[in-house]
Parts: sequence; C-alpha cells; structure tokens
Amino acid sequence: MNELLWYASRGTGVAAIVLLTAVVVLGAVIAGRRAPRGEGATLVMALHRSLSLGMTVFLAAHVATAVAETYVSIDAVSAVLPFTSGYETLWVGLGTLALDVLVAVVVTSVLRARLAERTWRRVHLLSHALWPVAVVHGLALGTGDQPVLRGITLACAVAGAAALAWRLASTHADRDRRALVAAQEWS
Repeated sequence: MNELLWYASRGTGVAAIVLLTAVVVLGAVIAGRRAPRGEGATLVMALHRSLSLGMTVFLAAHVATAVAETYVSIDAVSAVLPFTSGYETLWVGLGTLALDVLVAVVVTSVLRARLAERTWRRVHLLSHALWPVAVVHGLALGTGDQPVLRGITLACAVAGAAALAWRLASTHADRDRRALVAAQEWS
C-alpha cells in the first residue's frame, strides 16, 4: 500500500505541475495586451479556470499522498507550515510555501466579487511566484532516477518561462507604444 501511495504522490505532483504550467501560460495570454478578444477570450478564461480547478485537485491529492505515505516522513503540519519538515526541509518547505500561496489565490478568486479589484490583483500576482517555487520544488524532490518525470518538469520550466517572457515583452512593447502615442498627442 505504501508503494502505491509513493507512486500516487509522484504522479499527482507531476500532473499538478503540468496543469499549473498550463494555467500560467493561459494566464499570460489572458493578461497580455495582445490578449484574445470576444469569444476567444471567454474560451481562454474558461479553460484557465477549469485547469486551475483540476490542478488544485491534483495538488490536494499530491499533498495528501505525500503525508500518508511513510517512505519519508512529512507530517500534516509540514504540509501547511513551510520549512518545518524533518525531511528535506528546504525543498518540502518550498512546496508548502507554494501550496499556501495557492490557497490565498484560490480563496481570493472565489471571493473576487466581494473584494476590491486592487486586493484581488495583488494577491493574484503572487501566483507569479507560486509557479517557479513549485518548479524548483519538483526539480529538487522529483525522482532523480526517473528521467521522464524530470524531463516533464524541465519542459514545464521552459514553457512557463517562455510564456512569462512573452507576457513581459508584450507589456513593455505596449507601454512604450502608449508612451509614444501620448507624446504625439501632446505635440
């Protein structure tokens, strides 16, 4: 049974990082100044939300199986309080930190209609830290003798970094364009 939990923990962790990366990529598309419009925007937003929910389910299963399996000792407190695990304190702590940030993002997203836009946006921006922390957690604790699992996490790192670079590039290009247009209007 413990071996099954160990495999389930690894599998759900990989599924969670793949889905988290897809959510980050879609988030970069939605937030970019070159974001889709009309029905395309609605479809991308719906996909972003659905994949976020799926990722949350896989992450919950990952945490639950990591705590339940006994090959390494990670207790329930260490699953929610960062850097308290006796096993690989730093790497497990990063995963816990990512989980805590995700909880804050999910709670504020659920309560978005009741929060000020500025509050929601500030908390949601934490998701930009969540993803790289989760990738580092996966690379550090991922099964080193399983090149497929490591490769999937590395592919997620590349895909997410490319999406975030695109997002930053589009933001700066639009900011520069707006500044140029504003300067021409005042001339």
